[in-house]
Amino acid sequence: MPLSHGNWIADLGNGNYRNPILYTDYSDPDVIRVGDDFFMTASSFTFVPGLPILHSKDLVNWELINYAARRLPDVYNTPQHGCGVWAPSMRFHDGRYYIYYGDPDYGYYMTSTDDPYGEWDELTLIKSAKGTIDTCPFWDDDGKAYIVHAYAGSRTGGFKSRLAICEMTPDGKEIISEDTIVFNGEVSHTTMEGPKMYKRGEYYYILAPAGGVPIGWQVALRSKNIYGPYEDRIVLRMGLTEINGPHQGALVELESGESWFLHFQDLEAYGRIIHLQPVQWMDGWPVMGERVDDGYCGQPVMEYKKPDVGGTYPITTVPAGDNFDKEELDLQWQWQANPQESWYSLTANPGSLRLYGQGVKEGMEGHLWNMPNVLTQLWHAPQLTATVKVELPDGDENTYAGIAIEGLTYNYIAINGNGRVSHMRGAVKQYSPAEPSDLGITEAEDGDTFEYEIAFADAGTTTIYLRAEVMGQPNGKTAPCRMLYSTDGRSFTQLGDIFYAREGKWVGAKLALFCAGDSFADFGEFTVE
Repeated sequence: MPLSHGNWIADLGNGNYRNPILYTDYSDPDVIRVGDDFFMTASSFTFVPGLPILHSKDLVNWELINYAARRLPDVYNTPQHGCGVWAPSMRFHDGRYYIYYGDPDYGYYMTSTDDPYGEWDELTLIKSAKGTIDTCPFWDDDGKAYIVHAYAGSRTGGFKSRLAICEMTPDGKEIISEDTIVFNGEVSHTTMEGPKMYKRGEYYYILAPAGGVPIGWQVALRSKNIYGPYEDRIVLRMGLTEINGPHQGALVELESGESWFLHFQDLEAYGRIIHLQPVQWMDGWPVMGERVDDGYCGQPVMEYKKPDVGGTYPITTVPAGDNFDKEELDLQWQWQANPQESWYSLTANPGSLRLYGQGVKEGMEGHLWNMPNVLTQLWHAPQLTATVKVELPDGDENTYAGIAIEGLTYNYIAINGNGRVSHMRGAVKQYSPAEPSDLGITEAEDGDTFEYEIAFADAGTTTIYLRAEVMGQPNGKTAPCRMLYSTDGRSFTQLGDIFYAREGKWVGAKLALFCAGDSFADFGEFTVE
């Protein structure tokens, strides 16, 4: 039986797979096939490194192999939740891998490489723009290059649900035309965004989600002219299933002739997890998932035969735990902003991760949501237990370190240099269950964060084991959690009440390690079960 605790396994071992294929928040996935290899990237917003690169041989089993962006522009040296990398697109052209994305506040960015496992070029801003999102490159048979994109109503004063195309230089480094609106989704498909462009036979296809993340659907557009006019069909929707808002993803065609579609499902605290749907072509339209009527629209499958890739490949998963015995952090870790060398060391205490505090917490700016030196990790299953050993120098009551489950509301358990263990709760004001004034906090405005103590204990030591447990709700969106501590690593005591994790800004809840104050903390082996 596949695991559902710690790390989800989609491969059923009998020639079939189950959805989701990744119980991980890889929002807005895009996938390409190069020979018999598949590569995926996804939105990473302002978590760094960004633009994750995953690899698969069968579209079901995936490994995290790299990041295309080791740093983001300097404006992201501090947390800018919900900004940054939106809905990237990956393409392989003329022996080179390309990724494009639209930053809603700054414009179109591009990076490329000839080796997806190696170094990617520094991000290049190829067009400065505000409100342009979800950029996808396309190279036509005649060598001309284009970008199809959408618009963010939050940055354009409400102008959205349109898809536009502009021309690039053939090397993909410069925009050489103005936008041409090729489809107005306001007529029939509200909140249309995330376009991906393909060519199949005599038709240009644009696949785009519509209807919004929670309840939306997948639209296919087609035309014999790249600038349209485009016909449209809904080709995937929730139907009679529990898979809400199935859309925004990638069409992949195999050497065997099969076609597949990867998309996300938004499970709020669990993030935007990844599903895989078979595709059958009918009258030139891609019907996704299980066809349930005489039309061109399908609904998601929960179990299906694996793609015909000409072989059988081993089960793989995305890593979670870390024993901190390497010269670099494992790939599953991302900082909350562009990192600095002064934040951490893997050599100061070999076999441990040393996190350095960045000054004493003062007021709202020091709260976890706003701290750049927070090390985060995605969840990989509906249930998980993360445990880490933490050691602080004795006597510094102003330095504290711990483990968190972070989102718009968040909880952490931490120890300070006097051996005091605290279970703390924090929130961005508009998402808090309590008003700041109820907690003795004044002058808090929307967007401010605040924290308050749920419970505390005297551990009598500054070496302790801290645990964050996601208790699981596999068929729903809620995530009951609790915090525990132990002085021996065997017997754990719950501190404070059970709480319900919240999603972050366009992302799921995350595990996090942190240290605040004037000193440092050493984190021993980090396990996720």
